Amino acid sequence: MLKLLRKKQEKKNLKNMLKSELDEYLMDENPDALFADGFDEAILGYTQRMNQPPIVAYSVDKIIKILVERDGMTYEEAMEYFDYNIGGGWLGEGTPMWIRNEF
Repeated sequence: MLKLLRKKQEKKNLKNMLKSELDEYLMDENPDALFADGFDEAILGYTQRMNQPPIVAYSVDKIIKILVERDGMTYEEAMEYFDYNIGGGWLGEGTPMWIRNEF
């Protein structure tokens, strides 16, 4: 049990380290890059299009999972919430990229 808790803590520390490194990188490369509050666990990394500054890339599947587990939504409610309130918003060139694993 202790080993499992230690691994979980190590994974969380690694994720926090990656987020802080991403924050630092984007602050230098694209200070306008935006993060989605409350969805750090869904960050995949960063991406960029040709001749555009880097932006944060999120897993839509992980965001849906967070909405279901953390907020108690059904899968359908979480999808609708994401589409309307998160993925459907354009906040300028710093808007994150939403990566869907299903097609």
